[in-house]
This record gives sequence, C-alpha cells and structure tokens, in this order.
Amino acid sequence: MQPWHLLVYALTSWVNRKQQLAIGYLKTEKGIFRDKLGKKRMLLNDNEFRRRLYNWRSLLRKSPFNKNISV
Repeated sequence: MQPWHLLVYALTSWVNRKQQLAIGYLKTEKGIFRDKLGKKRMLLNDNEFRRRLYNWRSLLRKSPFNKNISV
C-alpha cells in the first residue's frame, strides 16, 4: 500500500461523511414536508421549524465550505 492510498482513503471517507450529513438533513426536511403534503402553501409550526433549523445548523457547522454563513 502506497502512502498516497491512505490520503485518498481519508479524503473519500471525509467526503462520504459530509454527504451523509447532507442526506440526513434532506430526509428530515422531506419528512416534515411530506406531513404537510398538499397544494396549499406550507406553513411550519414552531416544532417543525426548530427541527429543520437544528439539522440545517449542524450541517452548516460541520461543512468547511460555509464558514462565513451565520444563523
């Protein structure tokens, strides 16, 4: 095993983790919106809004590409 193999493995593991965080956020958001299914404008109650915001913040906090976004 070459030393650069370890670097590639570490990089792909890191990217995979970031993708899993994004997928988790999107699944939560989709579940909320599926509960509100309909053609009307969707209004979130406080609990649903907090759930969505919590997942969004954790995704932003762990993402290296969004360092200058504050919520």
